Amino acid sequence: MSIFSTLRNAPAPAAAVEIASGRVSAACLEWRGQEAVVAAHATEPLPDGALTPALTTANTHDRAALVGAIGRVLDRVGGPRRVGLAIPDVVAKVSLVRFEQVPARAQDLDQLVRWQVRKTAPFAIEDAQVSYVPGLRVPEGQEFIVSIARRAVIEEYEGLCAEAGAYAGLVDLATFNVINAVLAGAPPPPADWLLVHVATDYTSIALMRGTDLIFFRNRAADADGTLADLVHQTAMYYEDRLKGAGFARVIVAGASGAGARQTGDIDQVRRSLEERLATPVDTVDPRAAAAIADRITASPTLLDTLAPLVGLLLRDHERQGAMV
Repeated sequence: MSIFSTLRNAPAPAAAVEIASGRVSAACLEWRGQEAVVAAHATEPLPDGALTPALTTANTHDRAALVGAIGRVLDRVGGPRRVGLAIPDVVAKVSLVRFEQVPARAQDLDQLVRWQVRKTAPFAIEDAQVSYVPGLRVPEGQEFIVSIARRAVIEEYEGLCAEAGAYAGLVDLATFNVINAVLAGAPPPPADWLLVHVATDYTSIALMRGTDLIFFRNRAADADGTLADLVHQTAMYYEDRLKGAGFARVIVAGASGAGARQTGDIDQVRRSLEERLATPVDTVDPRAAAAIADRITASPTLLDTLAPLVGLLLRDHERQGAMV
């Protein structure tokens, strides 16, 4: 049975695997006293077209290539048999749902969440895997972060791991675990902050208020408009609808790795965002949460690759007061 969960909602596994359209990556941690260290990591490229992340259709198109790549990265990180799995954001629909009153019984809350999201689900709710966690508490009620995916698609990803010899006891979205990596590295600013996560075939934007997600948007890479357009639209929504007072921090993830195809030069991306948001832009650095064991200079591409893996592995630990 899979666990399709959202932010900080399940214990961390022994090793993490990310399956993306262009590559498969894996990492495991060890603890040296109170310090987490990336003990091993590995990445394998995938042939073009081997995986096409999608919400409603089959994602796998070259099963042998995917299973082979997963098996090789697992071998290089010690051959774990239980893993957490990070998958592309586009396989799920993420919503923020608010209730004025929350049912006391878990079963009643589950039915209420499913009733609410079935209105906009692109497939029958009976075919869906639904996960939710509490979000921001507001005067108007309690928000929940709800993720919905086709059960058959989640089972595709689980099946790939099983064929490679590992049980994916936790399946989660890549961007949620980039957020977890940021939160694991240092206490979040008390004000609002923004994460822009750029992958090969999509971009996700998360607006955070401390440790709480207050807005999430995902857009496919082949959609109309540029990254700057997406950020501008999000900033306008933040100012007009969320009455935002500005971002204390802006972080870009993925733009130097798999997302480089859609963004080009990462420095150009940073300059564009800084100009639009009038805020300095940082790149994600998971070393704030977990050191890297091998004594090599960590490239921006490696740091982007490790971010969701480290976030998934540290999701149940507290680092410097941050919830993960």
